[in-house]
Amino acid sequence: MRHEKYGRTEYNNEMMKKKKNTYNPEFKSKVVLELLSGQHTLNELAEKYQISPATLSGWHKQFQEHAAEVFQRGETDSSREIEAKEREITVLQQKVGQLTIECDWLKKKYNEIFGPEGATKASFYRKQKADG
Repeated sequence: MRHEKYGRTEYNNEMMKKKKNTYNPEFKSKVVLELLSGQHTLNELAEKYQISPATLSGWHKQFQEHAAEVFQRGETDSSREIEAKEREITVLQQKVGQLTIECDWLKKKYNEIFGPEGATKASFYRKQKADG
């Protein structure tokens, strides 16, 4: 928009911000595998998929760094961490169940002893009977 006082054009920050594209892992791997096939250059693929060459280069580097994980046997750190979290969730769910049962039992016993009105009304009636 044109700034009247200074006679120059100012741009709103919202107008200058570009939308950041997000790509799913399947798309990234497809493009990187196509790059690895050697049929197209990095710049050709970047133009074909409308991705900056730097972004595609970063995906390629990340792919190469983590390629060995595909062939690992046994558990990875992330799978061990997930299993530990799942065990913790199971223990916590059992504890919640136990506490729920105990709370329900206490409510039942409380109502059996003091009735639905509670201890305050029961103690008030006891005082009246003792005074009267």
